[in-house]
Amino acid sequence: MVTAIVFVKCDVARIHEVAETIAALDGVSEVYSTTGENDLVVMVRVRGHEELNDVIPGRINQVPGIVGTETHIAFRTYSQHDLEAAFALGLPDAD
Repeated sequence: MVTAIVFVKCDVARIHEVAETIAALDGVSEVYSTTGENDLVVMVRVRGHEELNDVIPGRINQVPGIVGTETHIAFRTYSQHDLEAAFALGLPDAD
């Protein structure tokens, strides 16, 4: 599994729309809205490096409302934390 972290700058009026569109793309596992220089952080997970070309320049960079991206490739994973549990607030599920 290859992981890439993509920092995304958006047209500020379209951040929500861009995030929703990116989150629906194959190969994208998570999209986070953030403070600071970038508007979104996108986690891309694919089987091989060659698939990154399909996902990042082929799909993500084509989303209307994106001003720019910066991609970082992860070399090694040091933690296998369950992200869902890490961000859970401990509130009961709504039925």
